Amino acid sequence: MKKAYLVLSDGRAFEGVRIGAEGEGLGELVFTTGMTGYLETLTDPSYAGQIILHTFPLIGNYGVIPADFEGECRAKGYVVRELCGTPSNFRSEYPLDHFLKEHNIPGIAGVDTRCLTRILREEGVMNAVICDEPPADLTPLRSYQVRGVVAEASCKTPQSFPAEGKERYHVALMDYGAKHHIVENLQMRGCRVTELPHDTPAEDVLALHPDGLMLSNGPGDPKENVYEIEQLKKLMGKLPVFGICLGHQLAALALGGETVKLKYGHRGANQPVKDLKTGRCFITSQQFHPEASAGPHDTGFLFDRFVSMMGGEDDA
Repeated sequence: MKKAYLVLSDGRAFEGVRIGAEGEGLGELVFTTGMTGYLETLTDPSYAGQIILHTFPLIGNYGVIPADFEGECRAKGYVVRELCGTPSNFRSEYPLDHFLKEHNIPGIAGVDTRCLTRILREEGVMNAVICDEPPADLTPLRSYQVRGVVAEASCKTPQSFPAEGKERYHVALMDYGAKHHIVENLQMRGCRVTELPHDTPAEDVLALHPDGLMLSNGPGDPKENVYEIEQLKKLMGKLPVFGICLGHQLAALALGGETVKLKYGHRGANQPVKDLKTGRCFITSQQFHPEASAGPHDTGFLFDRFVSMMGGEDDA
């Protein structure tokens, strides 16, 4: 197998073997702790501009199942301890390495992912590059920033999705890089969904006369989305709003709050979150995705709360 290197922005290099596409993969290196759900992770637009590192040692054992995709793959690279080349699952259509090649995602296997995770956990998220030879000049690596990724991940024209069964409500979904399961969770609760591009003016949203507004997940720094925040300021208080991940952060900024980048993000399907009203603790998918697929589904009830708000009921 072909030799490859993962080089961190501080100059440390990890030798492994090439998987996926040829060429360099330069991005922000982030780790995720989920034991399953690698397909949902790879196809989550929230990873635009980033290199995904799995802490679980074996990835690809159930192959590629297109029905589980969340969106377009926007990742810059892929890092695993061991990539399974012989998947076994009745739904599998082909191996994961084929997916990486097909989507032009450079990857590396055979590296010490535990060591890498400890570095990121203790020193914070840093840039990295997957390459054939460690670069002599680290300037491009150190200067890389995730920029303009919401426009890249969002839909370009409005799309409509019918409710399952009898239509109860109409939801406008602001697409900052939305996962498919957000739409599906609304549909199964009797909501017709109109998915809108990230830069849709507030006046155009209100002209649809939606019963509620969903703000989707998405990639990048929320503060970069100045225009989107200004539109949300015009929408807040006009109708029920449900924000997920980036959408939640944009709502906070629109209401005068602040966002600060964590030393390293919470990514995985096993993060506990406490409801301060009830004292109950839920296992969640982060960054907080209540529509979580492949799981857990502990906080799916938040969609029910949103539907209740559209019906005029209290959101508590």
